[in-house]
Amino acid sequence: MDKIIKQLARELNIREKQVASTIALLDEGNTIPFIARYRKEVTGGLTDEQLRALSERLSYLRNLEERKAEVKRLLEEMEKLSPEIEKSLDDAETLQEVEDIYRPFRPKRRTRATVAKEKGLEPLAQMIFAQEAPVDQEAAAAFINPEKGVETADDALSGALDIIAEIISDDAEMRKIIRDMAYKKGVVQTAGLTEEVSTYSMYYDFKEPVARIVSHRILAINRGEREKFLQVKILVPEEELLDVIKTKYIKAPSATSELMEKAVEDAYKRLIWPAIEREIRNMLTEKAEEQALATFSKNLKHLLLQPPVKDKVILGFDPAYRTGCKLAVIDPSGKLLDYGVCYPTPPQNNFQESKKIVLSLIEKYKVDVISLGNGTASRESEMFLAEILKDATRPVSYVVVSEAGASVYSASKLGTEEFPDLDVSFRGAVSIARRLQDPLAELVKIDPKALGVGQYQHDVNQKKLSERLSGVVEACVNSVGVDVNTASPSLLSYVSGITATIANNIVKYREENGPFKSRKEFLKVPKLGPKTFEQCAGFLRVPESDDILDNTAVHPESYDTARQVMKLYTLEELKAKNFSEAEIKDMATSLDIGIPTLRDILSELKKPGRDPREELPPPIFRTDVLEISHLKPGMVLMGTVRNVTDFGAFIDIGVHQDGLCHISELSESFVRSPFDVVSVGDTVKVKVLSVDAARNRISLTMKGV
Repeated sequence: MDKIIKQLARELNIREKQVASTIALLDEGNTIPFIARYRKEVTGGLTDEQLRALSERLSYLRNLEERKAEVKRLLEEMEKLSPEIEKSLDDAETLQEVEDIYRPFRPKRRTRATVAKEKGLEPLAQMIFAQEAPVDQEAAAAFINPEKGVETADDALSGALDIIAEIISDDAEMRKIIRDMAYKKGVVQTAGLTEEVSTYSMYYDFKEPVARIVSHRILAINRGEREKFLQVKILVPEEELLDVIKTKYIKAPSATSELMEKAVEDAYKRLIWPAIEREIRNMLTEKAEEQALATFSKNLKHLLLQPPVKDKVILGFDPAYRTGCKLAVIDPSGKLLDYGVCYPTPPQNNFQESKKIVLSLIEKYKVDVISLGNGTASRESEMFLAEILKDATRPVSYVVVSEAGASVYSASKLGTEEFPDLDVSFRGAVSIARRLQDPLAELVKIDPKALGVGQYQHDVNQKKLSERLSGVVEACVNSVGVDVNTASPSLLSYVSGITATIANNIVKYREENGPFKSRKEFLKVPKLGPKTFEQCAGFLRVPESDDILDNTAVHPESYDTARQVMKLYTLEELKAKNFSEAEIKDMATSLDIGIPTLRDILSELKKPGRDPREELPPPIFRTDVLEISHLKPGMVLMGTVRNVTDFGAFIDIGVHQDGLCHISELSESFVRSPFDVVSVGDTVKVKVLSVDAARNRISLTMKGV
């Protein structure tokens, strides 16, 4: 374990003490959100992201050590574990290296080499391999055995060379050298298998060094290969790689050098290179997947943490053509008030009747904002709304929101449970309205993969994707906190320590006994024991409690300290006071509490029940609309970042078609990653560079605006 601790500290650039303490907390069954928020003194203030990276890497290193131990045990049973092999295993840093070391000893399926050994050709192979005496046709003829399938001297020599080729191929050190050289000097080459114009056309004649190829190109190439558009190879300096193997295995001058050269070339071309090429392709894919996962995670986090539109009556507008636009009105608590359908879009084009229906709902329920989905017929629907809102009797604006996943929710088990009597087509409109009202509470009901803020999300390992995204959702939910008396089971299940069963039990208890009146009451929920209470209590808010602390992120374990603080200062004094570093240090000493925990307590007491999302800029509310034909180069507009990729950001500027701000246009200075400049949900000022109306392409810049 000491070795793992040292390695994690080195890789993550943190102290060994922080690593050891964190591992102890994880092994005790503490969740990452709990550790990040309430064990800052123990971990030295490691962030949620650092803790997740440590946890993932810890799992890999433990698996690595377990595999090393297993291989040692197997080799001991075979009486093959030499001090040299043991040291090589101890020094191995990857599972691949461990498997390379074990390769010569691993029970093999029948290979050409094993068949040759069965034919009694191993002594001949040893003679050739020793390179001490010539091996000619006459020497090989001694191994002719028709009964075993060795009909000629050439058969004997061929079998012997198969044995030597496998020996060379099984050389772990050699494979590592070849792998490293191929990575440094190799080139990814792709060629088109068709002349058909496709999204992969740029890869029909494409080359890029293995060491420099960017992640999104790897995923695009992999998809093109799967869909039979591309042929993919890794080109390497073959003669140079062969020379490395020959230098090690061929003595000069050698009595059997010619035969050894044949064995080396066969080992390389038939056994070593195909495997190494697969390994490099897999390595590139894993690296690309990791980048894609990171991209998706960042985008998802910003999407979930968009500020809620509170205290507003919202009309959800789900646009469509033939089947009509679905409408759903919700009150400030998210309760469905009314629903309907209108047909302002083709083929019906029933403008006047649709106008009457929408304005009637606005008037009847005093609608404040319309949440418009950005899918099919969104453009036409937006034009319709911009026109009719001019005649509304009250000020009403609209916001275009991503409707990704709304249809998934509509047909889901959860959607059916929430609205059993509501037609599936109207549930999407409710979801669109609610995701403006409280993005986090609504979007947790939908599989993160369906939210459309990723990069090649369907091309990555789906298990890894689900795990990573669940971690992001969990982090977001716990950073915001959850009202235990309004939260859905979906939302509750992401709270630290709460399983799906406990989440359902909380809702059931709430339905049977009325709203929770205190955090202590959580312990009455079936299966919510002391450990779960410890992990979840600080993240669940109870606005109905008589104890103000129950509606803050202060953990019950720190209530005594918080009450001592409130004896020193009133809440009004706390709100107005800015504590100096010296004051905080002195207070922490007198209260016998860590400084990070005290800071968190003071922050919560300054704004009890605060929502951290309120500090973020609100969405852009619109009352008018632009056509893509209205756009001209040089126009300066405000927009909302919808998606961020490795190569730039897609920005909604109010013309239905998102514009692309390429990474090179995000800033006057060099940008290593778009995430250094923008995030999903950001409001930004952009200038139009060019417009291609025929292809619906808009190029934007953030330079000089």
